[in-house]
Parts: sequence; structure tokens; C-alpha cells
Amino acid sequence: MLAIVAIIVGLAGALVGVAAGMLYRRRAEGTSLQQAEEQASRTLAEAESKKQTLLSEAHEERLQQRKAFDEEVREQRLQTQRAEERLAQKEANLDRKSETLDRRDQAIRDRETRVDQLRAEAQQLRDQQSTELERISGLTTGEARDQLLAAVDVEIRDEASRRVREMEKEVEANASIRARKILATAIQRVTSEVTAETTVSVVQIPSDDMKGRIIGREGRNIRAIEAATGVDLIIDDTPDAVTVSAFDPVRREIARQALSSLVHDGRIHPTRIEEAVNKAKRDVDQTMAEAAEAAAAEAGVLNLHPEVMKVFGRLRYRTSYGQNVMRHSIETAHIAGLIAREIGADADIARTGGFLHDLGKAVDHEVEGTHAIIGAEIARRFKVREAVAHCIEAHHEEVEPHSVEAIIVMMADAVSGGRPGARRESLENYIRRLETLEGIAKGFKGVESAFAIQAGREIRIIVKPEQVDDLEAMRIARDVSQQIEETMEYPGQIKVTVVRETRATEDAR
Repeated sequence: MLAIVAIIVGLAGALVGVAAGMLYRRRAEGTSLQQAEEQASRTLAEAESKKQTLLSEAHEERLQQRKAFDEEVREQRLQTQRAEERLAQKEANLDRKSETLDRRDQAIRDRETRVDQLRAEAQQLRDQQSTELERISGLTTGEARDQLLAAVDVEIRDEASRRVREMEKEVEANASIRARKILATAIQRVTSEVTAETTVSVVQIPSDDMKGRIIGREGRNIRAIEAATGVDLIIDDTPDAVTVSAFDPVRREIARQALSSLVHDGRIHPTRIEEAVNKAKRDVDQTMAEAAEAAAAEAGVLNLHPEVMKVFGRLRYRTSYGQNVMRHSIETAHIAGLIAREIGADADIARTGGFLHDLGKAVDHEVEGTHAIIGAEIARRFKVREAVAHCIEAHHEEVEPHSVEAIIVMMADAVSGGRPGARRESLENYIRRLETLEGIAKGFKGVESAFAIQAGREIRIIVKPEQVDDLEAMRIARDVSQQIEETMEYPGQIKVTVVRETRATEDAR
């Protein structure tokens, strides 16, 4: 407010100064005094009027501010009054709650006193009942407790056994699903050719006249070939062919190549035979070495001892039920490595063990013993890791496996050898296996007939419905499958199906 008044006074002074200056100028310029006075009077009058206007506006503004301040003070007083009323109400409520809590505390103390009285009375009654029960039963409290605990222990043990069986079934089911998934993944990622090889070789000859030249005068040439190669040459009525037969596949290949070279050259005599056989030996050794290196690279198994690779190369010409052993070893290495990675085992040991598991088959016809034990001895002789040697010796369970990798190699070997088309079976063995399956099934009471179907991978059993009920049919299926597992060797799995059928037939006349 004072600032406004000061502004007004300053403005009035400025106006007066202006008027005085103008008057002075008028005087200096010779204007009339009357005009200057009149002008000054008008200026002063205007200044006074503006002063009064500004003072009036300032007073009005002050009154409005005063009114707003009074209104704000009144509102704050009302809020304070309401807050005091709420506080008073809360104090009253707290007082009531305090009284209620006091009454509750007293009621609780009374109840506790009553509970203590009832507990004492119950203990007295319990003591009386125990005394009476001991008198009636003739047992002390300790003896009764022991009997009760024994009964509870039996019940708990039975319940625990039941739950353990349920958990075992659940774990077996989950493990079976997981194992199938792992095996399916490993098999799907390994693509192999389905081939079958024989244990004889046939050499084509241009004409039957060549047979006489191979035989030579008084059989001299054929005896020289058989002596140099260790094989048997079969020269019969088969046109344009000579059969080379030998159990040793390497010898058979050497003889086949040497004979092919002699037939192509046309010169057949003992000296030429010896030269051809020596060259064939060098060629076969080179082929086996290259095949072993290529197989190791394909399987991802490196840094093996040269002597181990030399022995392994002989598997290039070794077969097992028509399956090439070197290809089987590569496939087993791949499957073992994949399974090991899936379950977190040592993939390098599993892969190397799978690659060398049939190493002994290269020399099993020359060294006494099973191929698993022979292969493990060769591996240890040339400083192959002990874990790998154990995989080799345990893959047919001749030595009990004590590592996860050894079990993986067993699985991979079974998968590679048991997959459809991997190996062939002779007709006699095939028929014998089907007959054995049917014979096992027919040996059970109540079985009417049994049929081995799907190449021996399923057995259908027809039972007599008047002798075998549904539960007995389930038991027969379980017992047959168990006996098959215990008495037979077979690739893959065999499905046992028991069929129980009841027919009612009447003739309408």
C-alpha cells in the first residue's frame, strides 16, 4: 500500500516539475503569466484527480485482500474445530475399546483358570483310566505303548512300501519315456547305409579256358595260390567265375585281388603268383590303413596309436551277420557320443569306446578268447585310456560295467546291431527263433495256440476262455515276456499279446 502511495506522490511531483518547467519556459519565452498559471492549475487538478483515483483503487484492493484474509482465517478455524472434534471422537472410541479389551482379558484369564481346572481333572481321569485299563488288560502302560507302536510301525511300513512302489513305477515310466526320447534323437541323427556282405568272394574270368590255366599242370598253380594266400579256391561248373573262400576276410581279399590281377595279366605260374600276392598284400594294407584313418576322422576319434589303427583297419573286410564291422563301429561311435551328450556323460570316452568296441574281432580268429577281452588287451597294450578299455571289455557284460560310458557303449552297440536291416539272419536261425517263441507260449496252462508274427517281433497267444480269466491272461502275458527275456537272445523287442475271446453260438430251427 505504501509503495502505491509513493508511486502516486512521485507521479504528482513529476507532474508538478513538468508544470513548473513549462511555466519557467513560458516566462523565458515571454508567455503570459496567466496562461502559465491556468495551465499549472489544470495540471495540478488532473494530478490531484489521478491521485484520488489511485488512492481509491488502492483502498479498494486493500479491503478485498483484508476480506480474503479474514475468509481464509475463518476456514482454517473451521478445519481446526473439525479436527478437534474428530480427535475427541477417536479418544472416546479408544476409551471404549480399552474397556472392551479389559473385559476380554478378564474373560481370558477366567477361561485359562477353568482350562487348568479341566486339564487337571482330565489328567486325573486319564490316570484312573490307565490304571483301570492296566488292571483289565493285564498290560502295563509301557507294554501297551510298545504294542501300539509296533502296529503303527507295520502300518507305516506298508504305506511307505506302497508309496515307494508307486514312485518306482512313476520313475520307471518317466525314465522309459526319457530313454526312448534320447535313443530316438540319437538314431534320427545318425544316417547309415543298410548293406549285407558275404564271407565268400567271386572272381569273374573271361572264359572257361582260364579255369584250366588257373589250375595249372597237375594243379600246380591252384596249389601255389592257395599256399601263398591261405584260402580255398572253388572251381566248379559255375560259368565264368571262380569262388574264393576263407574265414579270414583279409586273406580272402588279398587272394581276390591277386587272382584278379593274374586273370587280367594272363600269365599264371608260381613266380608270377608270388609277385601278384605280394603286391595284393601291399595294396590291401594300404587300403586298410586309409580306411582306418577315414573311419577315425568320420567318427571324430583322433590321436589313436598307429598300431591300434593298424589292427582296426582289418575290420574293413570283417563282417558280422552280413554287417560290415567298420561301418558298425563308426555308427556305434556316433550313437554313443550323442547319447552321452544328452545325459551329460563324457562324450569323448563314449565315442572312443564305441569306435573301438569290436577291435578284437580283427584278430579273434588268431588269438584265443572273446573279442571284447582281446580288444581291451590290445587297447591297454598300446596305452589307450583305461576308461575306454573298460568300455571295450564290458560291452557284452563279460566284465561288469562300472561306468556310465560303458553302459552307453552297450546301448549304442545294441541299437546299431539291432536296427531293422542292419544284420541278416539265416533261414534256419529265423525259423528256429519263431519256433522257440511259439514253444514258450504254448508251454503255459490254458493256452490254445500261439503264433509268431511280424518276423518274430510279436507273439499272439490265444487262450481258452473257460480256463483263463482276464487276470490270468494278464499274468500269462507278463510271464511269457519274462521267460523270453531270460531264455532268448534277439534284437530290439518282442511284443506279447494274449487274446481271450468268448463266443456264444446257438442254432435256430
